[in-house]
This record gives sequence, structure tokens and C-alpha cells, in this order.
Amino acid sequence: MTAKPAAAAARATVYGYPRQGPNRELKKAIEGYWKGRVTADALRATAAELRRGTWQQLAEAGVHDVPTGDFSYYDHVLDTSVMVGAVPGRHRAAVDADALDGYFAMARGTQDVAPLEMTKWFDTNYHYLVPELGPDTVFTAESAKQVAECAEALALGHTPRPVLVGPITYLLLAKPAPGVAADFEPLTLLDRLLPVYAEVLADLRAAGAEWVQLDEPALVQDRTPAELNAAARAYRELGGLADRPKLLVASYFGRLGEALTVLAKAPVDGLALDFTESGAGNLDDLAAAGGLPGKRLVAGVVNGRNIWINDHEKSLATLGTLLGLADRVDVSASCSLLHVPLDADAERDIDPQIARWLAFARQKTEEIVVLARGLADGTDTIAAELAANRADLASRAGAALTRDPAVRARTAAVTDADGRRSQPYTERSAAQRAHLGLPLLPTTTIGSFPQTTELRTARADLRAGRIDEAGYEERIKDEIREVLSFQEKAGLDVLVHGEPERNDMVQYFAEQLTGYLATQHGWVQSYGTRYVRPPVLAGDISRPEPMTVRWTTYAQSLTARPVKGMLTGPVTMLAWSFVRDDQPLGDTARQVALALRDEVNDLEASGTSVIQVDEPALRETLPLRAAEHAAYLEWATESFRLATSGVRPDTQIHTHMCYAEFGDIVQAIDDLDADVISLEAARSHMQVARELAAHGYPREAGPGVYDIHSPRIPSTEEAAALLRKGLEAIPASRLWVNPDCGLKTRGWPETRASLENLVAAAREIRAELPTEAA
Repeated sequence: MTAKPAAAAARATVYGYPRQGPNRELKKAIEGYWKGRVTADALRATAAELRRGTWQQLAEAGVHDVPTGDFSYYDHVLDTSVMVGAVPGRHRAAVDADALDGYFAMARGTQDVAPLEMTKWFDTNYHYLVPELGPDTVFTAESAKQVAECAEALALGHTPRPVLVGPITYLLLAKPAPGVAADFEPLTLLDRLLPVYAEVLADLRAAGAEWVQLDEPALVQDRTPAELNAAARAYRELGGLADRPKLLVASYFGRLGEALTVLAKAPVDGLALDFTESGAGNLDDLAAAGGLPGKRLVAGVVNGRNIWINDHEKSLATLGTLLGLADRVDVSASCSLLHVPLDADAERDIDPQIARWLAFARQKTEEIVVLARGLADGTDTIAAELAANRADLASRAGAALTRDPAVRARTAAVTDADGRRSQPYTERSAAQRAHLGLPLLPTTTIGSFPQTTELRTARADLRAGRIDEAGYEERIKDEIREVLSFQEKAGLDVLVHGEPERNDMVQYFAEQLTGYLATQHGWVQSYGTRYVRPPVLAGDISRPEPMTVRWTTYAQSLTARPVKGMLTGPVTMLAWSFVRDDQPLGDTARQVALALRDEVNDLEASGTSVIQVDEPALRETLPLRAAEHAAYLEWATESFRLATSGVRPDTQIHTHMCYAEFGDIVQAIDDLDADVISLEAARSHMQVARELAAHGYPREAGPGVYDIHSPRIPSTEEAAALLRKGLEAIPASRLWVNPDCGLKTRGWPETRASLENLVAAAREIRAELPTEAA
């Protein structure tokens, strides 16, 4: 059937785009600047060239209005804090002295000043810098970045659409500044913030912006009546401004629900809605609200968070339904393309037929343009594209890669008993203490040690054939020996082998499991200059052979102290991959859990007494609506227990989580039934320790005392002060001492000094404890 052309011809657009460049030029320039090898002017020139290339590519593909202002040196929420003048007092002098260095000080800290807290952007693996606000916060408009990038695009002949984090989302993401009462609600600052947004909007209009996009993803979460009223007030005021561009309010990652009615009634000029993650929700709610008469609708019908090709016929059906619900309907991805890699055509090592199933940012842009053309001019004009799309979808659905009968039979045979330890924690704990003989406040690290230039060179040499496998393994052994030697000399109690053989905590395992595909250039920003290459989970999962036993056993042979076996948990293996979308996530998680169970059991059989199964994504993957939490947490915690419950009582199971709002999932953390959990806590000043105590968490915990995402070296006194805070919530008999996260991204000099101070702090606190604490 041929779709009728839209009354106002549909246009293609995108919410935002990856920042790094084809070869991660931005990462290299910023890190060069930090090391003094790149000047500020050279960094700015690289950034301008990357923006220019992105806009040109989008325009040539057929995108009408290009996003500006979404480009960032570190994080778009941090950029918003700068835009509204919300610079913490401890960073003000640095910002005033040099805006660029002050910006990076807010992001990373300095030796003397702590950075802003960092946590996950909704249910993604992208990390943002948390705004710090209080009753004394004074907002001021600093729109230079946004205005400059808008003007830059105009000068290049493009139609810019500046993108700003909306005022409601900004305030809902903020936290009380240090020293401010914990019950302070940043949303109470809305009336103080709106005039600043009004000033920024006026500045953008003067710079030539016809439209401005205000992102409000916080409105897809459960919101109180007061918060919805605040959103109504905000957009009534901003929409009522005389001196403003047209306003496009964008939401993504789910269903707006009641907030859709609020925004539909507001005097704004358009809405951008997600029609992928919301299912039929936004479509039904939009129809129930009477549509958007006289307004623009940007329809996010291409999934902006996963890498599978779009189902064009399904999208066109949705778009056809939407035509009668708005004055004009434009086509987009469901969210910013920041969350996917740049270009699938760069992947030369994936089978060409499988490669046709993949769509990265560039391919998604092409899909959006095809759909817009079909919507505007009729589906006959895209008949060839539709036929090719149908063939590619059928190829994937029928591929042998996707189904393994043996894996499915094993998964179907799982029983409830497979997900339970043989003894309760109290009995296991006694057995583990007798077996391990650890002191009070045992010290350890999370797993990885610095990935040096020598290690990266060794991997490159192996790939290029400059060294053989035997030569590579000797280099890995040398690194393990050095890491073990340092840990023993520093006085750590439970050691790690440092993971020198691992490129990434998910990719390393994905490359050894069936059903996964690895990319060579599929980089996605995690935070700042940290980029990861999420593997593609395309089919059923199994473990052909042991993955970590050899190196863990080798490390244990070098020391009498316990060495942890280190694995990545099933939820994180899903969350930090581009996961298959053709079966329920819980089914895929069970497959991964069974593969990991085999590895856990083999580690134990090899003599490993402490095994850590990391689940940093457990909170990240929590659905944004509370009604969906229970179903998710049931399969998520079950999959962890399935992976870890086959061991003896005296084998100690650890898990690790970082950079998330743990208070939302304390019961789920309890339900994992791990013997020890380590968590990020340094930037949040031991908040998680208090949350565990309030819940009555009965097991051992290591809230971090060393913020590894900052180049700062915490002093012994600083680490000891955090430990004392931890002891206010967790008794010494159950408190561990560790960094916030793995040390892969840090350099050796700061790592050595920081861990030596951490051990010294633990010894200092042990000496202060009464003898009965033991």
C-alpha cells in the first residue's frame, strides 16, 4: 500500500550525534591537552573540525536541521551547569582563572579540589556530572558556547537547531551541594532558573536559531503531581516569552505518560517523542490527548540506542498513524545517536551478510532520511530500499547464529535450586573467615591495574604479527608478576592479577563466548575521554572453554595471599553490549549466567577461593518506571545467583557496582546473596554505606575510599576520614577497604601512591578499633 504524502512534507532530523570523530580525534586531543602536548587553540581547532564534519555529513545525507550545542569536551550536563553559572564554589577560582582548565577541574578534580559527582544518564552507560545546588545558588546566563556553535553552523550554510538540557531535567538530576541539607530539593530553584533559560533562548534567537530543542528525558520517569506542575509552569513561562525561537521539547527512553498531556497543552511549538522504547504507549497517549494540532511532531521511530537495522514497514505504519495527529510530522531516531558507534561500514572483519543487519549512527541517519522520503513522497519512491530492508530482516531472523538447541535445552532445564547457595550467609561467612584468615578491614582492589602503553603495544604487536603468541604471553606474565609484587609490598590482603590480557571487561569475555560479535571501530562514549567498544550479542550464548582460569591460576602460583578470580556478570554483559532484540532479555541473561557458572566452577576447582562477579550495570538497567522494576529485578538477580551458586560455602563470592544511584536497588543488592559487595562511594561521601545500613544489609561491603575517575591522589588522612564515615554505618567486622572501581584508566605513579595511602589508612583505623571489634 502506498502512503499518502504528508500535508507538510516530512523532514529528517536527529536529536544529537557522536562527538569523538572517526578515529577518536577528540579523545586524543583532550588527553594531549591534559598532558601538555596539545595547546588550547589546537584542541579548539580539532573540536571545530569535528563539528564541521558531522554537520556536513548530516546535511549531505539529507538531514534538514542539524543539532548544535550537543558537542561537548566532556559532558553535556556539565556544559549546562556552566551555561547557567552553577559552578561550585571550590571550582570558581579555577574557572575564573582559565575557563577550559576550570571546566576540566569540575569534571576530573585536581590534587587540591574534588570533582563533581558522576553517575549514569538514566538507563544508559553514559555518565554525567551531577550538578551541585543549594538554597544560595545564584544562576547567571553564560550562553557563549551555545551561541558560538549555532553561529558556526549558520556560517557553514546549515540550519542549526541548538540542543539544551531542559530546566526540569537539569534540576531533577541535581543534588544538594556539600554542606547543604540532604532534604533540599533543587526543583525549588525553578523560578530562579527560568529567567536564565529565557536569556539563553533570546541569545540563540539573536544568533539566528529558528528552533531550539529542550531535552526533558526526566519526564519519562514516574513524576509527582508537584513535578508535573513545575513542568507545566516552566513551559508555560518559556513558551510565553516574546523573544524566543520556536521551542521543541524532546523526551526519550520511554513513555511520557501524564507528562505528555502537560507538554501537549503547553505553548511550545513542537514535541519530539520516542516511539520505540515506549512501545505503543506514546502513540496511544498522543491520540488520547487529541494530538498536537498546530504543532510539529518529531517522531523517534528508529531505535537510537541499539545497532540493529530498522524495520521500515513497521516504522512507516507508525508514521502513517501519526500524520493526522500533528500539523507536521518529521522523522528521527528515538534519542541522540550519542549512544551508538559512528559507522558500520568501517567494520571489515564482520561477515558481509551479518554486517547488513547493523546500523550505526551513519546508517541510522540514512534510515531516517529514507523514512522521511517515503512519508513525504509515498512509499513507491523508496520501493527498492523497502525490498532490501525486508530481505535483511529475513536473513537475520533465519540465521543459524541466532539459535543453538543445546543452549536452549540447558536453559529450559534450570530449576530454582540452581540459583541458591547450599548454606545461608551466616554459615558461609564463618567458613570463609576460617579458610581465608583475613584481618579486620581487609584491603583489596576492584580488579584491573593500569593498562600501560607497553601492554597496548604488545596487543598491537600481536595483531600485526610483530610478535608471536608465546612472546605476547611472556609480556603478560611479566606484567602479572609486577602487579603481584607491588600489591604484596603495599600490604594489600586480597590480590588481583591486574587483568593485563583484557582489553575491556565485557569485550574480553564476549570474544570467548559463542553468539557474540566483536567490532574494531564501534567506539561509544562512556564518560569524558573514556570510550568502549560494546560487542554485539547476536545469538545464543555458550562457553566453549575456560576463559580466565589460566591467568588466575598463574597469579595464585606467585603468592600465598588469595588472588581473586575476576568475571563480568550476566546483567552487565547484556547492558554493555548491543543486545539482541528478538527474545526477552531475561532469557538471554540466563544463557550468559550458565556460561559464567561454568567459569566460576572451574575457577573454584583450580584453587581460587575468592571470585568476583561484577554487576555495575544492575542499577543502570533498571527500568525508568517503577511498575516495571519487579519483573526486571527478578530475572536480573536470578541470573547473578545462577552464575554464582554452584560453589562451596567456603568460596567467597564478591560483586562490584559503581557510579549509580544504589539506594534505589538495595533490596536487589541483598537478593544477589553475594558474600561481599564493593561499591563506588568516594565522590558521594559514603552515601551508599548509609543506604546499606538503613536497609539492614547483613553481609560484607567495601564502599570505595579512592575515586579512580580523578587524577587526584587521596591522602592517608582523606581515606581514613572516609573509612570512619563508613564505620558509622557498617561494623568493622563487615567492612572492606578498596577503591571505587578498577584502575585500568589510571597511571602507575598515582596508582601506587593512592593504594599505599589506602593501606595505611586501613592500618590506622585498625589500630583505633577496640579489641572486641574482632
